[in-house]
Amino acid sequence: MEKFLSIPVTSQGNQLVSANNVILVEAGSDGATAVTTVITYAGGKVVTITHAAQVAFSMKKAIQDAIVAALITPWQSVTLAVTVPQAVSDIDVA
Repeated sequence: MEKFLSIPVTSQGNQLVSANNVILVEAGSDGATAVTTVITYAGGKVVTITHAAQVAFSMKKAIQDAIVAALITPWQSVTLAVTVPQAVSDIDVA
């Protein structure tokens, strides 16, 4: 069963991001103060979440924890509302 994270995005409402087939969640290249969190999927798709500067990888941890929580829910629960520690301004898929 497909599972999705429902992530609030400023001025766009909640956006759905797949919790399935994730192989990596990482903070952006500027380390602990990164303003992006990147989710890489099997098959090569990449989702980039742009947000306010994170402290000690808090957004990365929140996304990882939400993925685990979504995947262990019963099959009837398709989406999981995510409480994010920083405001999200954009979500891009590549």
